[in-house]
Amino acid sequence: MDLVRIACAIFVPPLGVFLQVGIGKDFWINLLLTFFGYIPGIVHAVWIIAKK
Repeated sequence: MDLVRIACAIFVPPLGVFLQVGIGKDFWINLLLTFFGYIPGIVHAVWIIAKK
C-alpha cells in the first residue's frame, strides 16, 4: 500500500498525504507547499508517508 501512496505523492502530493493521515495539519501544510512549489510538496509527502 505504501507504493500506491508514494506514487500518489509524486503525481498529486496532497492526495498521498491525505491517504496516509487524512485531513489534518500535515495535509494543509502539504497543500500549501504544493501550491508554492511542486517539489517541496513531493518531498514533504514522501517524508510523511515514510515516517508513519
